[in-house]
Amino acid sequence: MTALVQVAVAGSVDEAEELQSLLDRAVISSTLEPAVDEHPDQHDDVPLRLLVKPDELDAARDAIEALTEPDDQLAG
Repeated sequence: MTALVQVAVAGSVDEAEELQSLLDRAVISSTLEPAVDEHPDQHDDVPLRLLVKPDELDAARDAIEALTEPDDQLAG
């Protein structure tokens, strides 16, 4: 199996799922994994890494950028 590469880090589960949904719409498969080791007493959201296949990295970055820009422009 090909090693996966990090395309983004999300600060919460909700943000990670939103980014993963953007990639799904662009037909790019992705995987989530914790970005830090979780402390046994900590139950809050931990940052998550969004991983893709190396040959899809550029397309994933482009998809995230293209699909998040309209919201940023409306807020400004």
